[in-house]
Amino acid sequence: MNHLTPDSKGLDPAVLREQLFKLWRSNDLQTLHLAAQEGFSELNDPLEAFLTILECAPSKQKARAHTLGVHIVKEFQSWLKKHPQVTLTSLPEHHATALKHRALALLTDNQTSFVEALINIYQLTTLDPATLRLHVIKLLPLKCYKETAVLGIKLNLQNELNLEEVCVPLIFQDKLSLAEAFVTGHVHLEQQLVSLLDSWCHPNFSVKDMISKRFPHLSLSKRSLAQIQPKMLTKHVFRLAEKFKIDQGQFPNAMHKRRQDTLRFLMFKRFVNKSMTEENWSDHVQTVVADDRELQIQLVEMLLKYCDLEKAARWSLRYNLPRHRLPFVVWKTQQSLSPEQQHATNSAHSEEWMPSEAHCQKFYQAPLSKEKVQYVDTLEALQSCSDALLKKGSVVGVDMEWQPNFGCSSAQQVALIQLATFDTVFLLDLCANGFCQHPETTAFIRSFFSEQNVLKLGYGMTGDLKCLKSTWPQFVVEPLKTEGLLDLLNVHRKIQCANVNSAQCGPKEVLVGEDSAEKGLSLLVQQVLGKALDKTEQMSDWKKRPLRISQIRYAVTDAYCLLDVYSVLSGNPANFGLPSDLRSFTQTEKNGDAKQKDKKNKKMNPTSSKEECQGAQWVSPPCSDTEKGLLCGKEPTEDSPAAPLAPQQLRVVCDNMLQGLGRYLRCLGVDVVILENDDDHRVAAKLAQAEYRVILTCGQPYQTLRSQVGEGRCLSLDCSKKAREQAIRVLRHFNVRPTPCDIFSRCQACNSDQYVALPRQDMIRMLKQKGFLQATYTSPTPPEEEPLYLELPRYGPQCKWASLSDLNPVTLSFPGGAPIQLHTVPPTLVPRVPHYFVCTRCGKVFWEGSHFGRVLSMFKGVMHITDEDAQ
Repeated sequence: MNHLTPDSKGLDPAVLREQLFKLWRSNDLQTLHLAAQEGFSELNDPLEAFLTILECAPSKQKARAHTLGVHIVKEFQSWLKKHPQVTLTSLPEHHATALKHRALALLTDNQTSFVEALINIYQLTTLDPATLRLHVIKLLPLKCYKETAVLGIKLNLQNELNLEEVCVPLIFQDKLSLAEAFVTGHVHLEQQLVSLLDSWCHPNFSVKDMISKRFPHLSLSKRSLAQIQPKMLTKHVFRLAEKFKIDQGQFPNAMHKRRQDTLRFLMFKRFVNKSMTEENWSDHVQTVVADDRELQIQLVEMLLKYCDLEKAARWSLRYNLPRHRLPFVVWKTQQSLSPEQQHATNSAHSEEWMPSEAHCQKFYQAPLSKEKVQYVDTLEALQSCSDALLKKGSVVGVDMEWQPNFGCSSAQQVALIQLATFDTVFLLDLCANGFCQHPETTAFIRSFFSEQNVLKLGYGMTGDLKCLKSTWPQFVVEPLKTEGLLDLLNVHRKIQCANVNSAQCGPKEVLVGEDSAEKGLSLLVQQVLGKALDKTEQMSDWKKRPLRISQIRYAVTDAYCLLDVYSVLSGNPANFGLPSDLRSFTQTEKNGDAKQKDKKNKKMNPTSSKEECQGAQWVSPPCSDTEKGLLCGKEPTEDSPAAPLAPQQLRVVCDNMLQGLGRYLRCLGVDVVILENDDDHRVAAKLAQAEYRVILTCGQPYQTLRSQVGEGRCLSLDCSKKAREQAIRVLRHFNVRPTPCDIFSRCQACNSDQYVALPRQDMIRMLKQKGFLQATYTSPTPPEEEPLYLELPRYGPQCKWASLSDLNPVTLSFPGGAPIQLHTVPPTLVPRVPHYFVCTRCGKVFWEGSHFGRVLSMFKGVMHITDEDAQ
């Protein structure tokens, strides 16, 4: 290296810049480091010379990581650490101020990569905010909205800038998270952002009008418009309101939209799905509609659509709706109602404690009489409950009920706590006047959950404990400690894993209970005790008093069943693949430092959650070290070569913005779960954790989802790219090399990889049986000339093949209940296709066609094609 020789005036910055520029061009970064450290020491005024070098550095406006400017900034920061005496305070005030203004000019010249360093080195936050603002707002006409927001945050200029001018373009560019960061910590700006998004939720809001009047320079794309759809906006408003602790009264439009969606959901549950009782439906409708006149009118219109005129007329009378807002037929029906009909209520008839014999045969029942149920709504009753439960060696089933809020509020407060022993069930009524917040009540809750000599049985206790914190804020300030808590959800997961691992045949990944309608605790009770739970009253109005007999019976059963399940499991744990001592599953709620330590351990050992079978019903075979590395996006190198993954080894979940990508990946044999349009992005995180999948997402949810799954388990994709380009990127990122035999090895509709093969003669028989072919139709090929053996498609070796004998000969449906979709088979196709292949999960029918060639040509660049395949 040619050493730099200073003259009496010190080293000229231009000389140092040229020297560094040559080294940078030659990519000799080590020599560049030595030259920079030596050169900075030979400058007369390093702080001024550093700015001079940056101002003249090549490509300084590109702000890319490999530019000379970035290297110079990094080297100068390193040099300053070794020379702490070089500061602005050592310079004359006027000279220091001049340097600050020069640094600010550099900062606002689209130098995003220099922001942090220049602000710190030249103490730019000490300049007058008005001066800083004049420099920053110059970026807005240049459409540098991201840079404006970042500088506003770094220089603490949020109060000096116009929120809409900065944040509206960011939202349209799918950078809402940056807009959030811009307002965070400034209460009035937080409220303004929520109010802005809420105004866009108004039914009469027109985004095109707003853009043309306020932001004519903004261009709208399909992706931009997707960010301001009412449903998406409503989610953002509620999320931000919860984050910023904003009162519901400040976002009326989003609240109205959420209530409107809830009303539609209730109509579906009652009149289409028919899974909600009339009493529960009526209670929830009154809560949701409340005094909103527009929702009251919509309720009547929906009732007119879903049921009879009389019910619509009664509800219109209940709300005293004006005649001119009612359909004519509803008003006319009002006139014909008798006084008894007008005041008819939906009150339930008197109920007996014991349900019907048919109900008892179908559902599990708690073996207790009504006298064994004790209400706890006074301090005297609480003392009796405490004496009965806080005994050494007690086993108590714990359950809680709270009011469903249908997403209209975040905090769900417990209305009823059920505590069951083998001879008594105590119902703690937290809606009783003054009982919930009484010091003795909270003291009992603390004592009960912290008593390590009392075994407390629950199912999914995380949600219950979260609601307890919402009910008693003091449990947030002074966290509730839990000892001796056995969450049967963890035991259930272990049973699921044991069932899968003990399977002697079948696929490597088995969905336990896949064909069962029961889920959660009801499924566990069915598996252990033989009968499921009746969940009809689950979505009750648990705050309304008095409770109905059916509600009380449901509450008692949900708590008592935990005792029976525990008795059976602990009596013969080996039958369920469990350890001999179920108490080994007990957990203690960790607080403070313990939680931080756990988080640190999880980061150091990210695979531990999978090994503990967290989440689930899906169980994957363990990955090899090579596979784990590839799934984290680590490409093979010369030092550590690795064979590409087979498509079946990659398991992903695509969010609802990437449904096209999901279909392409599934087409190539990748195991893909695709979220529906109405699924929240948090569903992806739950699936990824439970089934050890990789999340494929785009936009704002990426940052949230990435924090909820292990390293490398979340990949962000560009929504502006076509689905085919996205699929190619995913395959290359995870080093997946599909072969022609992988194409169509999974059902495009449901992701199953199990098929049944149908010869033409069987297909003709089924089509005739269901009336899709005339009975007189004859096959173009006589049965005796049909081939004896079916020729499986290319993807045959990659699939599992079921026997045709499993098909119900009458309903033509598979054991899971799915019928063959015979209506999708054109009659004109039958003479040309000798073999059909049917998915056993959804019943979709496939046959060989030209689509295979199109897929092959689309992904030929990323496929592994042998000479045999090419023939």
